[in-house]
Amino acid sequence: MPPEPALPAWSRRGFLATSTASALALALGPEAPPAAARTPAPDRAAGGADEYAALRRRWCDLALGTGYDPGAAPYAAALKETGDLAAGFRSEMRPEAGSLWPDCPYDPPSGITQSYSRLATMALAHAQPGTGRTGDPALAADVVTGLDHLDRTVYHPATTRYGNWWEWQIGSPRLLLDTLAILDEHLPGGVGDALRARCLAAVDHFVPDSMLGAYTGTSTGANRVDLCRVVALRGVLGRAPAKIALARDALSPVFPYVTKGDGLYADGSFVQHTWVAYSGTYGAVLLDGLGRLFTLLRGSTWEVADPARQIIFDSVEHAYAPLLYNGLMMDSVNGRAVSRGYLRNDERHVLRSDHFHGHALIAAIALLGEGASAAERARWHAMIKGWTARDRTLPVLTDRQYAVADLARLGRIAAGAGPAAPEPVGHRLFPAMDRAVHRRPGWAAGLAMASDRITYYENGNGENRHGWHTGAGMLYWWRADSGGDQYTDAFWPTVDPYRLPGTTVSTKRLADNEGGGWGEPKPAARWVGGTTDGEFAAIGQDLRGLDSTLTAKKSWFALADCVVCLGAGITARDGVPAETVVDNRALGESGTAALTVDGVRRPGALGRTTAFRRAHWAHLAGHGGWVFPGSPGGAPLHVRREDRTGAWHDINSTSATRPYTRRYLTLWHDHGTDPTDAGYAYLLMPGATERALAARAADRRWLTLLANDAHRQAVAVDSLGLTAANFWRAGRAGPLASSGPASVLVRERGRGTRAGRTAVVCAAAPERTGDTVEITWSRPVRGVLRHDPSVEVLATGDTLRLRLTPGTACTTHICEVRLR
Repeated sequence: MPPEPALPAWSRRGFLATSTASALALALGPEAPPAAARTPAPDRAAGGADEYAALRRRWCDLALGTGYDPGAAPYAAALKETGDLAAGFRSEMRPEAGSLWPDCPYDPPSGITQSYSRLATMALAHAQPGTGRTGDPALAADVVTGLDHLDRTVYHPATTRYGNWWEWQIGSPRLLLDTLAILDEHLPGGVGDALRARCLAAVDHFVPDSMLGAYTGTSTGANRVDLCRVVALRGVLGRAPAKIALARDALSPVFPYVTKGDGLYADGSFVQHTWVAYSGTYGAVLLDGLGRLFTLLRGSTWEVADPARQIIFDSVEHAYAPLLYNGLMMDSVNGRAVSRGYLRNDERHVLRSDHFHGHALIAAIALLGEGASAAERARWHAMIKGWTARDRTLPVLTDRQYAVADLARLGRIAAGAGPAAPEPVGHRLFPAMDRAVHRRPGWAAGLAMASDRITYYENGNGENRHGWHTGAGMLYWWRADSGGDQYTDAFWPTVDPYRLPGTTVSTKRLADNEGGGWGEPKPAARWVGGTTDGEFAAIGQDLRGLDSTLTAKKSWFALADCVVCLGAGITARDGVPAETVVDNRALGESGTAALTVDGVRRPGALGRTTAFRRAHWAHLAGHGGWVFPGSPGGAPLHVRREDRTGAWHDINSTSATRPYTRRYLTLWHDHGTDPTDAGYAYLLMPGATERALAARAADRRWLTLLANDAHRQAVAVDSLGLTAANFWRAGRAGPLASSGPASVLVRERGRGTRAGRTAVVCAAAPERTGDTVEITWSRPVRGVLRHDPSVEVLATGDTLRLRLTPGTACTTHICEVRLR
């Protein structure tokens, strides 16, 4: 897979927003009316030659936004910052043979992209009111000078592309074309016509029509949308109808669900780079780009009319919203972007955190909503209002990544009529990208796994060099009232990468970028996935260690107030200890949250490990706790409170070098050196009090461990009417049996009554071979109420027997029965 870039100064969204936000105002010139007085371009572009001018104005309208007061917060501060940046760029511009700015040499080509980004910021300062540089003709002339210099020295048809492909085909041309759209009416006479023609020729050279041919390689998913954006705007500026039509038609392969490789899956998964779960970053790029193109072309000769585009609108609630929690985007779907933090040479010094990625997606949803149905738009606005109101870690409407257009859109939504939507409660499995999300009142959890379909982790371009174990069953969780900053505040550069929460690992030391780049390292494991009824779930992972002999079977049963975590068959021959990390909570710079184990306060000295021979429960003040239900004597537990220091540069060569120190509390099970068939069992209970944890630990009847070995892992919770099992091979666990590998979850309802007692049996085949599997539930069944077409009922009566024809997508198959 050819590499993608680590943006040297601005995020993808920052490039996008900054380069386009000034378009309309600059087109109007220094005498433009204030932003609040402007109205958007007509909804329908005019026909004939003027249609191109109308589309350019609409692109500018869309980028700049309307109806805001440039003297009011938050716009005034954003506009002033843009003006200050532009003044600095202008004073430091020094055209030379190999650069436009001394600190942005053309090699690597990221320097070219960053140079175009700075020119776009200068154009923005000229165009926008309130920047202190509004309407400055000398500033506009300097932008033209810069465009001319880049064209003559590097970005022209005689240059052979080198280095990262993205810089030449997406990063630089996108910024170049946006700036040309801004300057269109200010390019001086014939000289301007010639410059425009030369710049368009350069775009044609680096982004030929063939890039929008076969849907393969680097022209898929979010990259395809970016390429279409480049070609569409090039067609508008060059008055080339065939280019615009090509870009429109080339979007169609993005819309349908895929069954492998890049794109959106029917289960809501989004994959980019073939093997990477990427809803959070590439997904946001895709939604943003489609929102812009749908709106640009709406009502024009080239309107996007493919009915399959409805899949994109459906994906907002089906694929993306489940991964957004109180304004943050779960890092399990942010790929290597988790390692960026503060990027070096970032003029705005913006932290690229889970909230940063969440806000980018929120803005993309708002933009896409402009082309959605009224009903969809109303639902999305309610969700946006909820995320905006609940994000107390990084307030959405003060996020410095946003262009004024985004702030205006989001501000109108926040102030609009209608209620804010609460966070939903329920469970979502994303089998195609080996992810799961469990939401309960007051908390949420996210799970990241790896298989022969989805990578352990992605690294590339010097990014995410220590993400080795993020796919080893990392279990993220957030309390709704904690601000959502658990993985935001310098977590990734300071956390022990060998002790990520929820993972089972060999402590063997690994090299930077171990296993290869761009998603190449994948385990030879098929059984990864599970089944869900939409509220609870049974999930499992056949774990294989990265560059390690470690093997293990891990299961998670996601229930009403907890996640039951089981491990079995933990075996390794690496000559080092193997560990299961019960949790690793970030406590801030000097957090003093009290730890209580079995009712006794355990302050713990910094940097010292405390070993408990038997622990029944543990509580961390302000967070929640854990219960260890294995045997009546509890379970061995190690605890360590420590300060850890690291810099973003340690895990990402493109990031800042400033060190951070953060405090952590780590709890883990030490399975010893070279263990054989070791195991564990614990309950994660977010938000639980000491009293609740002690009561759960003392209640030996609440949870029944039906099995926990290398062949099957199963639990029963009578108070929930639940029995669930992961069968790693054919076998029996309590009342459940399977003829082969399967995940099964049974929920009984109406217990305690003679009439209306029913049960729902949910089952899936995570190995995805397509082979049929028979499920047996030893429970008297009166009759079948409904079942999926893929389920064949073989017997009822004293025992229910079902045959599944599961397919290869790890789909949950359902049968509902009436009980005796």
